[in-house]
Amino acid sequence: MFATRQITRVLLDGLYKNFSFNRPPSSSSSFRSGFFSFSIMPYTIVERGSQYSADYRVYIHDENGPVSPLHDIPLVVDADKKIFNMVVEVPRWTNAKMEITMKEILNPIKQDVKKGKPRFVANCFPHHGYIWNYGALPQTWENPEHLDDGTGCKGDNDPIDVLEIGYRVAKRGEILQVKILGTVALIDEGETDWKLLAIDVNDPLADQINDVSDVEKQFPGLLKASVEWFKIYKIPDGKPENQFAFNGEAKSAAFAHKIVDEVHGFWKALVSKEIDAKGISCVNTTLDGNSFKIPIDEANDVVNKSPEYSAPQPLEPIVDKWHYVHLK
Repeated sequence: MFATRQITRVLLDGLYKNFSFNRPPSSSSSFRSGFFSFSIMPYTIVERGSQYSADYRVYIHDENGPVSPLHDIPLVVDADKKIFNMVVEVPRWTNAKMEITMKEILNPIKQDVKKGKPRFVANCFPHHGYIWNYGALPQTWENPEHLDDGTGCKGDNDPIDVLEIGYRVAKRGEILQVKILGTVALIDEGETDWKLLAIDVNDPLADQINDVSDVEKQFPGLLKASVEWFKIYKIPDGKPENQFAFNGEAKSAAFAHKIVDEVHGFWKALVSKEIDAKGISCVNTTLDGNSFKIPIDEANDVVNKSPEYSAPQPLEPIVDKWHYVHLK
């Protein structure tokens, strides 16, 4: 059955259940949550291939068809309220290293491959998997040719990462609306790898959390645990402890917004051909006037030509191993 089955899951069920809707709307709809209102277009995912294998892909669709999570999903939901879209790559408590692929058409989410095998992040005691919903902001790009004044390192050639700290475990491929609370600057193998702290605007605590100081107040210990997580997560793989710029200090929301503006500007330069893409796929289906835009039927062909969805591959027990790591 799985060999011929294509799975499409309607996302945002967690969002809809908080409101009095009998069914999700068929087009973009307005929501109100505490301090703001916004419009959101429903997105779905289409899984292809076999999960935990090299051919697994998650494609994102809007109401018209396939879209690129890197290029087609708007960065900004509400400019005045500073609300942004976030693409969830790795749900909290899971450790399959899923990420938006930069070089494939439509930039589907896939599992990173290491030494020919799908990659799983080690569970470093007391953590299991990722300790937040992990993902990225669309329409952003950390330029590998840009030397950051604050960190002294160039960008990591990916969209900017987001750590969403709300209570709900999100779904892979889900599009959340978040507000940014601050950022830390990981130096990962010599590259600047910003990690934005954010919270789903529909979280019950969202109204009370606006900056990094509020994070420590409402989630005591989470900032420290987050820095520790990134310092040690590659040590079981034989790599050295990761370092942070600014001594691991979490910078403010205002600082983080400036970083977002900067990486959004790099993305604009990328898709307008002001910067050499160097293999990054800029193909999209919604950016009017853009030379990389393709018709929906062509985008559907891309998805349909990928391997059909099939049963997930079995996981080896080693994936759940707890590693005991000591920092120097």
